[in-house]
Order: sequence, then C-alpha cells, then structure tokens
Amino acid sequence: MSGMRTEDIKWFHSFELADGTKINGIKPYDVQLQEADAFFSEPLDGKSVLDIGSWDGFFSFEAERRGAARVVATDNFCWSGEGWGSKDGFDLIHTKLQSKVEAFDVDVNDLPASGLGQFDVVLFLGVFYHLKDPYAGLENAAKMCADHLVVETVTALPREKLPAMRLFAPAELGGDPTNFWAPNIPALELMLRTFGFSRIEALASPASPAHPLARKSMLTRSSQETVYRSIIHAWR
Repeated sequence: MSGMRTEDIKWFHSFELADGTKINGIKPYDVQLQEADAFFSEPLDGKSVLDIGSWDGFFSFEAERRGAARVVATDNFCWSGEGWGSKDGFDLIHTKLQSKVEAFDVDVNDLPASGLGQFDVVLFLGVFYHLKDPYAGLENAAKMCADHLVVETVTALPREKLPAMRLFAPAELGGDPTNFWAPNIPALELMLRTFGFSRIEALASPASPAHPLARKSMLTRSSQETVYRSIIHAWR
C-alpha cells in the first residue's frame, strides 16, 4: 500500500473525507448515506459490528463513526478471490481515517470456524446473490449474529407468495457472471426464521426507488420479471 494513490484504485464505494478528498466509486455517495441510515436503524453505541463482504469498507467505517465499540470487516471474494476488487481501497481509507476497524480475509463459509465469535450487529450486504449456495452462506452469517442481522440483496418474484428464488444465467444479472440468485422476500423470511430470528422487517433499498415496498402500488404482470434491491432486518 505504500505510495498507493486514490487514482490507482478501482473503487466500488464512494467517499468524502474530512481532508477534502472525494472518491467517486461505482456506488454513489448519496445512495450510500441513505443506505447507512436504513442499515443502522438503531444506535450502535457500545455494540460490536461484523461487516461481511466489506470491500472498500464504507459501511465498516460508517459503523465505527456511528459509535460502534468494535468493528470487524471481512472479505475474501473482493480482497483476494475471484471478484474484480482488491483490498487497496480499504487499506487506503483505513490509513486516512486512522481507523481501528479490524480486517480479516476470510470466506463467508469459513466464518463460523474463524474464532471471531458473535457480534451484536452483522451486515450481510450485497453478498447473497454472489453465492452458489446462498442458503448456507446466509446460515453462516446468522451463526455470527447474537442479535441483529441486516441483509441487503437483489430480490425477485415479488408476486410469488411462496418462498422462491430465481436463478440467473451467467452474466444475465447486471452483466456479472458471479451473480446467481435473487430470492423473493418470503424466501428470505423463511430462511431467517429457520436460523432463529423472531422479528423480521423488509424494506425497499434506496437504490430501488421503484420497489413495490416503496411505492406501495399494485404489482403489474411485468413486475414479476423485475429485480429490486431489498433490505431485511432480522432480530433474535
């Protein structure tokens, strides 16, 4: 990381730092701020937070800024796996912020055996649909969670009342061959209840203003083929 400049990095997250540095990643900064307000719906003071799939780390650093006592960022897919990202952005921001966020390169499937223990709040953001076995991945995230799990994912099949998931052909979803699955909300709710969560709340992501949960309008026939980004809060 020595000598690494912001312009040398391919960024996913965007940042605006106190020293005037502005980084324009793929995800717009204003959307990230809205998402953070949705993810961190409860105070973080004194809590431990695990960010699974942290990538450039915006939400890890935001959890720290909002008062979390301990924040652990984990990734493997983007930091050293088959994703196109790297850990350079995380490391650069970590240095600039003089952050105390802990970083571990670990796959989601290896988290329960990692020795990290459980956390008050677990973030599982933008991970589910990249997993070939998303049921096992979500279960592993749940095992790390003592209280509050936040899931952000692409969802589909909004008219289907039975728990179901849509499988995409390679690169069909967003042109990314590592995007496989989009569950509907009943499927996520059933999985989370199976993993021991008693209270579940589904929200529209700020990234999907046309989400049925946001517009509260009647679903059309064409809506069945549409994908949305959804946020699921689950509490023990």
